[in-house]
Amino acid sequence: MKFHSIRRFLIAGLVAAAAIAAVAGCGGDGQQAGAKKFLNIGTGGTAGTYYPIGGAMAEILNKEIPGMNASAQSTGASVANINMLQDGSIDLAIVQNDITYYAVNGTEMFKDKKFDGLRGIATLYPETCQFVTLDSSGIKSVKDLKGKRVAVGAAGSGAEANARQIMEAYGLTYDDISVQYLSFGEAASALKDGNVDAAFLTAGYPTASVQDISSQNKIRLLPVEPAAADALIAKYPFYTKTTIPAGTYAGCDEEIPTISVMAMLVASDKVDEQMGYDIAKAIFSNLDRLQAAHAVGKQITKDTAKAGMSLPMNEGAEKYFNEK
Repeated sequence: MKFHSIRRFLIAGLVAAAAIAAVAGCGGDGQQAGAKKFLNIGTGGTAGTYYPIGGAMAEILNKEIPGMNASAQSTGASVANINMLQDGSIDLAIVQNDITYYAVNGTEMFKDKKFDGLRGIATLYPETCQFVTLDSSGIKSVKDLKGKRVAVGAAGSGAEANARQIMEAYGLTYDDISVQYLSFGEAASALKDGNVDAAFLTAGYPTASVQDISSQNKIRLLPVEPAAADALIAKYPFYTKTTIPAGTYAGCDEEIPTISVMAMLVASDKVDEQMGYDIAKAIFSNLDRLQAAHAVGKQITKDTAKAGMSLPMNEGAEKYFNEK
């Protein structure tokens, strides 16, 4: 073989090797020593919970995984994050587990938009379903919402689906109420001004907007009793039972049984088994850093990392959590 031909083969080999190294990241054999790995983490608004938790996760991954370059990105939260995972603009995301359930099953806001390439890394902490009313309304149970003006969340939101499903467990539909499609910020103002009789939200407690209402008005939280919770969980496996402790809000002196969805960390199927294992191990070996980032970090534990898992897990992450 002539020298020029040999040189062409050598150059071609070097170019191919460089290309492989360049794409080695969250997919393929990204664990090679020295290979740079890039991960974009979708979170939520900068004033919410997802953003500081996602930022802390990025810092952990960058410190614990050699060659990692992870960054947290402010987004429109759960539904937007699923869409961004699907189009490849992010690799990991924090989302509610009910939203992931809808995405992998092609229901609710993802009807006819089923996403088969979504994988769970871990569930994180509960986001609690809360029906709030003023004590003066006389409303004491979900059944009492019949004929009332109820703010159920923004149209097409995860919270709105939660409200509809809970009312369904009590034999109510939107035909039985005067439905108001309001975000909880709007609903909180409407409740204080007497323009709605009850408002619904899904958020970790204590929720600042509910605290604000309770500082000016005596409020009541409507319970989701165990029988209704069991029926909901049987139909929608992403729910878990929750108790809001007495004293969480001013004037609420009794604990309130209800249900929660779970905030969770998910990935596209481009994140391979080894990377999934490394991500889970890095984060759950450094939970103190999540706790320092936000109060909800105290609720994130390895023991509960599969609770409410609503979709197939990344095989590497599942392997990590199954280890003793």
